[in-house]
Amino acid sequence: MSLQHRIRGRRHWLALIALFAAIGAPGPSTVNGSTATDDGYLFNDAHFHLTNYIQKGITVQDYLAIMGDKIGRSALFGIPLQQTWSYENSGDFAPTYYLQSDAPLYYYSFTDAIIAKEYLSLPPAERRRFDPMITGFNPADMYGVDHIRRVLEMYPGVFTGIGEFTIHKEFVSGEVAGAKATLGNPALDRILDFAGQVGLVALIHCDIDTPVESPGPDPIYLKQMRNLLKRHPKTVIIWAHTGLGRVVQPSGAQITSAPERNQTHIEILANLLEDPALKNVYFDISWDEVAKYAVSSPEIQRQVSALFNRFPDRFLFGTDVVAPRSQAADLRVFQLWGPVFAQLSPEASLKIRKTNYEHLFDAARTRVRAWERSHVQ
Repeated sequence: MSLQHRIRGRRHWLALIALFAAIGAPGPSTVNGSTATDDGYLFNDAHFHLTNYIQKGITVQDYLAIMGDKIGRSALFGIPLQQTWSYENSGDFAPTYYLQSDAPLYYYSFTDAIIAKEYLSLPPAERRRFDPMITGFNPADMYGVDHIRRVLEMYPGVFTGIGEFTIHKEFVSGEVAGAKATLGNPALDRILDFAGQVGLVALIHCDIDTPVESPGPDPIYLKQMRNLLKRHPKTVIIWAHTGLGRVVQPSGAQITSAPERNQTHIEILANLLEDPALKNVYFDISWDEVAKYAVSSPEIQRQVSALFNRFPDRFLFGTDVVAPRSQAADLRVFQLWGPVFAQLSPEASLKIRKTNYEHLFDAARTRVRAWERSHVQ
């Protein structure tokens, strides 16, 4: 190894040590009514893609090696959409990402078989570190729920939840072939009702607003999303990225000519979390594109950390990394959150990084396995 590589590696680990010190030393913490002890892992990952938009990625064995002694457990899913390689559109260039082509995306249901095969290739002891998720269904299709049931019947003992699946997403929704998913579609209600019956965690991506900030006092999808959540009080729902995206920014931040908003994004989240009718709703803080907003200034860092300290049971950390090739690539999002994590109480930090994940996914495992015992021959 060259001197340059040794120096670079040393800097990387020193940065991790400093971040872990800021988070706090391992110790006991009260979590959901019981005492939990930090196990030394930095975090559990509530949002991870093993494969990309052309269904390629890394093996679960490779991912396990990347997790090492830094990541304890991880949700495990592919991407439900496949990018079309249209020769008329891009010629000999084979796109691997939805921003590289105007050709449509289509639902690729076989992604669930890929994830199941990878998971089942592990010995039982290593399987316990993963929570596979069903993603290969069309949320605009009334038959979508049948796909989920069929996967559970075909692979009992494997899956813990559904998602990440998408309703409204900047630059993606418009490229999906066929009918577009919407928050008021009865097909989506059928899916979330079934998830609640079975005990599946539902991880849903829905932008809170359009890429160009919509006119009006509230983000355009906020009311519809709130109504959807209230229609499914028995389903554990994780709202990915708190509704933000690459260009869907916190409320009021996009264009100076926009009308005054009723609430900031932090106030929107606080109001949702205060609503007793939404006690089944959680938020993941995955994606580097979301972290950039949270650490954009010392004042924003203070506001975000105050929200987390106020509602420590309702947020889960995730990376939203797609098929990383190294541990450094996988830990990058975690490092971006360092300034916010450093301002959390030890209890809030432990919950958001790890034990909220364990509480939700352990309960889902128990319920889904019980449903399978009753319904799967």
